[in-house]
Amino acid sequence: MNATLRRLLLTGLALAGAYTGFWAYFAPQPWYEHFPGFGRSWLPPLGPYNEHLAKDAGAMFLALTVLSLIALRYVHNDVLVRTAGFGWLTFNVLHMTYHFQHLDMYDTVDKLLNVVTLGLLAAGSIALILATVVRRTSATPGKAPAEH
Repeated sequence: MNATLRRLLLTGLALAGAYTGFWAYFAPQPWYEHFPGFGRSWLPPLGPYNEHLAKDAGAMFLALTVLSLIALRYVHNDVLVRTAGFGWLTFNVLHMTYHFQHLDMYDTVDKLLNVVTLGLLAAGSIALILATVVRRTSATPGKAPAEH
């Protein structure tokens, strides 16, 4: 079950990163104008379009996606999976903190969607880290868990 949970969490984070990363990097202007999609537009209220910033954001999301895919390939490697979790957690907590301080510019639905989406990404990062800790603490006493 633990490997299944890790796979689900890594896949979810990788999909979120790939969705945002490919769009932001390869189509920065439409990403800026229409993110997150589905008839919503969260970026224009935050300031003017900046291609460099949009492409950098896309590159960062793609880098986290690659890290997630590598961890997915080596899902039994606690250190690698935990590293992916901490990488995502660092980004997600800082990203969430910024957006939570700027919710006033959105309507109620977009405020709620921001809180839920960013909260789920942070929670997924924490769950991924905990999935490695639970495995480690459930190992046989006196015997370290395998690092693959």
